[in-house]
Amino acid sequence: MRNVQVELAHAPYDIRIGRNLLDDVAAIVAQLPQKRVAIVSNETVAPLYLPQLQAALEAADVQVHTVVLPDGERFKNWETLNLIFDGLLTARCERKTTLIALGGGVIGDMTGFAAAVYQRGVPFIQIPTTLLAQVDSSVGGKTAINHPLGKNMIGAFYQPRLVLADLATLDTLPAREFSAGMAEVIKYGLIDDLAFFEWLEANIDAVMARDVDALEYLIERCCQNKARVVAADEHEHGQRALLNLGHTFGHAIEAGLGYGVWLHGEAVAAGMVLAALASHALGQISDDDLARIRALLEKAGLPVVSPALGEERYLELMSQDKKVDAGKIKFILLEKLGQSYIGELKTETIKQALAAGCAA
Repeated sequence: MRNVQVELAHAPYDIRIGRNLLDDVAAIVAQLPQKRVAIVSNETVAPLYLPQLQAALEAADVQVHTVVLPDGERFKNWETLNLIFDGLLTARCERKTTLIALGGGVIGDMTGFAAAVYQRGVPFIQIPTTLLAQVDSSVGGKTAINHPLGKNMIGAFYQPRLVLADLATLDTLPAREFSAGMAEVIKYGLIDDLAFFEWLEANIDAVMARDVDALEYLIERCCQNKARVVAADEHEHGQRALLNLGHTFGHAIEAGLGYGVWLHGEAVAAGMVLAALASHALGQISDDDLARIRALLEKAGLPVVSPALGEERYLELMSQDKKVDAGKIKFILLEKLGQSYIGELKTETIKQALAAGCAA
């Protein structure tokens, strides 16, 4: 097992990475203020892993309540969030009852948000079951739901007490979902870890074949990068925003197509290409850099061409992004391969990138 610590002064916590962690619940029990939990999962993940986790916890004398939600990004909303509250209130869960998120990024985000506001804050633990959640969304305390006018616009920063990344859960992950997770993996290499980007180029075949050693290293490296950034800027007042490479364009794609039509990672991948095209238009990365980015994304099974929503629709959707500051859209751009910065773009540069990166 590998271990990464998120070094927050007020609430440090561990990210544990390995196989078959669901069977060893000692780490979970150690974090419980009372031996009572509510596991939140979805209709896809629950049949696969909920009985295993529940049995292991009950064997440790933990009382378990369960809440099973519909699966999909389109359910990341107020109505579904209230299903969590309905379950907690019906079971008379208390302030010391720990919520456990068992699922991908949607479950993690919604369970974390529910934990942040239920009785003004209860403990929670992340057990991410997708690659995207294991390398990104389960770490750092961002929790949220979507609004029809914007993704993740309603939420809170609320840190988990523990993250358990059980690689065995990736065995059942569909290929499309695995590829979607690779967008966030590649992101880390592009923003400030060129050596990791180069490792991915050299090892992409082993990664896509889900080689255990390659995945353990990959997840650990991503979590180390995420933990370092979060520890330095927990509430995204500065450099943590670099982790949003491709997300301004990507969130517009998700909202424009309708949540769930493209997976989050697919939209981020296409968004990273658009950000790279804008960086190229500014003379900051070369033709060869662009080709390398596209090639790695394609080998990971990800889209490199964005949907044709129309320039004005993209601009409208991006103007509603939560990273807008004083009415100006903030973008994460590449100064060079493996080095990024927060900047603004002229409208003509945005349109130039869209013209080059969107389907005809």
